[in-house]
Amino acid sequence: MSETNKKSLLCGVRQAVVVTLVLLLLCGVAFPAALTGLSALLFPRQAGGSLVTADGQPVGVANVGQDFTAPYFMKGRPSACGCNTYSEGADGSKYYSDGSEYAGLASGSSNYAPSNPALTERVEADIERFLEANPEISREDLPADLMTASGSGLDPHVSPRGAAVQLPAIAEASGLSMEQLEQIVADNTIGRLLGVFGEETVNVLGVNLDIARAMGLVSETEK
Repeated sequence: MSETNKKSLLCGVRQAVVVTLVLLLLCGVAFPAALTGLSALLFPRQAGGSLVTADGQPVGVANVGQDFTAPYFMKGRPSACGCNTYSEGADGSKYYSDGSEYAGLASGSSNYAPSNPALTERVEADIERFLEANPEISREDLPADLMTASGSGLDPHVSPRGAAVQLPAIAEASGLSMEQLEQIVADNTIGRLLGVFGEETVNVLGVNLDIARAMGLVSETEK
């Protein structure tokens, strides 16, 4: 190889290395740092994870569902990953509210086809549990969203109808009036985007925080 070719090769290698380092610093460090700083400045709550607190303690995230078991709380949609909510045993074991072993952080649905018997069994079991807890509701009156999981398994919302059918049982368990509960649901209902896109939804965590405050279980909440 001639001296000229060697110099040309070294120059090309040097240029490639310099461009790689510059792009790494710009795209891998400067740009993410700028976006992080701007988001923290312009949208501090969202940048911090949209944490929801009760009496000053974080109890959830505004855009992530949870699994509620107390009879005076509203129930969310079914979750293939149990909304990542678990309990710990004395031996350190972790388990879902139904007693099955906690599988770790996850997101997603079971992806069962409509023809899969496992889906039918799961839905039928959920229907029976719901009807047992809400005896005044008939099977035909059950909203579909209360029996079907979202794609992420972490959806914090139910339909207004899915919230309304739960109110009689919640009123009996909580001691709150239907008027109080209906107002709580209204306060946590999110309308269509720009008044046109999507459907109205009710944030279950927001509803349950307001129920807990109305019952005196917590004194202060931030959503």
